[in-house]
Amino acid sequence: MTDQRANRSRRQFLAASTAGLAAASHAIAQGGATEPAAAAQPTRSGGKLPVKSISSANGLRTTRRAYEMMLRGADTLDASVAGVTIVEDDPRDTSVGYGGLPNELGVVQLDAAVMHGPTHQAGCVASLERIRNPAKVAQLVLQQTDHVLLVGPGALKFAKAHGFKEEDLLTDRARKIWLRWKQTMSDRDDWLPPAEGIEESDPQAAAILRNRPTGTIHCASMNAEGDISCVTTTSGLAFKIDGRVGDSPIIGAGLYVDNEIGSCGSTGRGEANLQNQCSFAAVELMRSGMTPVEAGLEVLRRVAKHTVPRLRNDQGEPDFGLKFYLLRKDGMHGGVSMRGPTKFAVTDEKGTRLETCTTLY
Repeated sequence: MTDQRANRSRRQFLAASTAGLAAASHAIAQGGATEPAAAAQPTRSGGKLPVKSISSANGLRTTRRAYEMMLRGADTLDASVAGVTIVEDDPRDTSVGYGGLPNELGVVQLDAAVMHGPTHQAGCVASLERIRNPAKVAQLVLQQTDHVLLVGPGALKFAKAHGFKEEDLLTDRARKIWLRWKQTMSDRDDWLPPAEGIEESDPQAAAILRNRPTGTIHCASMNAEGDISCVTTTSGLAFKIDGRVGDSPIIGAGLYVDNEIGSCGSTGRGEANLQNQCSFAAVELMRSGMTPVEAGLEVLRRVAKHTVPRLRNDQGEPDFGLKFYLLRKDGMHGGVSMRGPTKFAVTDEKGTRLETCTTLY
């Protein structure tokens, strides 16, 4: 009877706390985004904290949407998920959702994770196919299951049970980039490149083919009460091995939040992040008194120390990208990167803008 009462209480709590928030967030999200108005000024004690949203560089619209929703009373997780949904729906962004680059077989497989600071609950999906908004599915895993992570066909069945529609996520542009990669990755197979490839008409595609991307979007949001939530969503490493899962849907790696301390999320080489549990480590360093930038740089140093020789350049430095986006309970934020120059997105009372990451190299 005790377990039954506990489960019943949990379901009642989740239903009560999410139903109203989801309805309010949906109504706000339909209204579009505009430049934010001024938020309350932060104080050290007894007053309101600064409303703020931070994201990777592809998240300008994301942070603006999340900020506006929080000003209107939306939950921090609802706001963050609504923000990244904009990018998941954008076929021009090849790093997430619809239009994301496929795996080596030409199949788009998506990963996402969410973490809600006030309840310290999390939800994740990995290797999800044919559903363009994995962040929304991850949020439902948090709200409507007793689990944290669903993968592959099980995640797809779960999404469909909740009304998500299957669709082909491989846009014509992503297909052409993938096909060009197959045609040019080896001179010992039967693929022959066409006389004119996509590089001539699409500079971004040319850059992708020169340097296989690990694009992702992370968003963390804090309201005036100091509640923090975050989300990370991705199509993963371009042309990855079928079934490969990176750091994005793994709590403690792709993201982590402690509502008493702050949050950290990541983009870049997922394997390095998984091996060092970087997001969890960064939040713990902020707990010890470090600023967001100090914590992020310290974690990058740990990653660099543990990097194997085959992944180092001629100078002995890690030859890959890795970025952290950090938000502390007092409103201080920062972005750090293994190397630069690189940017990250912020929206607060000062407006929506890109700021420069602090780099290790």
